[in-house]
Parts: sequence; structure tokens; C-alpha cells
Amino acid sequence: MWWVGVDGWEVDAVTLNGRPVLRVRHLGYHVAYCASPSELAQHVDLADLVEVIPLQ
Repeated sequence: MWWVGVDGWEVDAVTLNGRPVLRVRHLGYHVAYCASPSELAQHVDLADLVEVIPLQ
């Protein structure tokens, strides 16, 4: 899964050391790994995120 927000924010679900986390990037640069939506909300407004659905 992958979400984008305003001003170049991106969030995607990844597995890190066997645990699911949310990777936060801004303008392509790594910002944080978040274990919960509340941690994610410290970096980006959750209401601004929209899911990207690949058309493949």
C-alpha cells in the first residue's frame, strides 16, 4: 500500500526486521519509520493522505 499527501509527502507500508511499519518520506527523502497511525500523525496530517492504486 502507498499513500501520498500534499507538498511531496509519501507513506508506504513496508516490513522492517520482520515487523510491519509505515515508512514516511518527504520529497523522496526518508523521514521516519512509524509503528502506528498515531506516530504517523506526528509527521503528516492523516486527512491529507490519499491511497495510490496502481493501474497495472
